[in-house]
Amino acid sequence: MVGAYVANKQAGAAQEVQLAVLKKAMDMQGAGAISLLNSLTGNLPLATSGSVGTQLNLLA
Repeated sequence: MVGAYVANKQAGAAQEVQLAVLKKAMDMQGAGAISLLNSLTGNLPLATSGSVGTQLNLLA
């Protein structure tokens, strides 16, 4: 009975650590995505000629 209690406590502690690592990884991934999006969206001028991009900025 005591062994089952100890095993349950250890499993709970391991799960908490795994969850903390997952949250940290997701935070880092989110920060990287935000950084990438910020680097893509600059002050882009409109195209001056052609039929595309003269009224809206378009990125492919």
